[in-house]
Amino acid sequence: MTLDEDNPSKIVIIPACNNTKQLLQVLCNFKNKTVDEICLVIDCAPQCDLQLIRKAACRTLIPVHIISKQNREGIGVAIREGIEYGISRKYDIAVIMAGNGKDQPEEIPRLLKPILKESYDYVQGSRFLNGGRAVKNPFLRRMFSRLFPFVWTLLTKSRCTDVTNGFRAYKLSLFKNEEIDISQGWLNRYELEYYIHYKALTLGYRVKEVPVSKIYPFNNKGGYSNISPLRDWWQIVGPLLYLKTGIKK
Repeated sequence: MTLDEDNPSKIVIIPACNNTKQLLQVLCNFKNKTVDEICLVIDCAPQCDLQLIRKAACRTLIPVHIISKQNREGIGVAIREGIEYGISRKYDIAVIMAGNGKDQPEEIPRLLKPILKESYDYVQGSRFLNGGRAVKNPFLRRMFSRLFPFVWTLLTKSRCTDVTNGFRAYKLSLFKNEEIDISQGWLNRYELEYYIHYKALTLGYRVKEVPVSKIYPFNNKGGYSNISPLRDWWQIVGPLLYLKTGIKK
């Protein structure tokens, strides 16, 4: 799949689980048609919530496609299904963003511009660049998010300022590369995001960071994220070590 330079098509993929109220607000915040379609991949939503989401989708300026699943299968599965849908619909570019209000739809053009105007393949949002914002980020998580990019910079030889920020965009043509296999079972949870990031940095793709906002709504009072530091930390750290050492491909 090559990028249509005259009219590249763009889809935003939004994984969501147990955050219907925030997701409804996210849909309301799409004020401009910055992408051609929104793909919601929703785990565990009861029918009453799905009805609310469908009503909100009908009021959104952008067409909305909903993939609903009864069980929680993991964010990696959700992103993979969104990517597969985007490829099946022949989209050129995918934007990934949170469904709980941490990412701002009005900042999507910041992610798209380097791909559309400067021929970058992968654009990572960074709350730590000049012009970025970290609002109500929990202290320990913010410290980890600050320190972890130094490890990535050291091991990939590519400067990173924000790796744990899931607000990013890339050409879907990346997934035609046989060295990027997102179908692997070990990538079903948070690992997938770091797997794609590592591959983009180490396979010669043009990668750029741009400043974005990361706004946590509840400020250390719980409910601000599905990530548990004790349960999920290896899903975040493991992919870098697995791929660097060759344990995983």
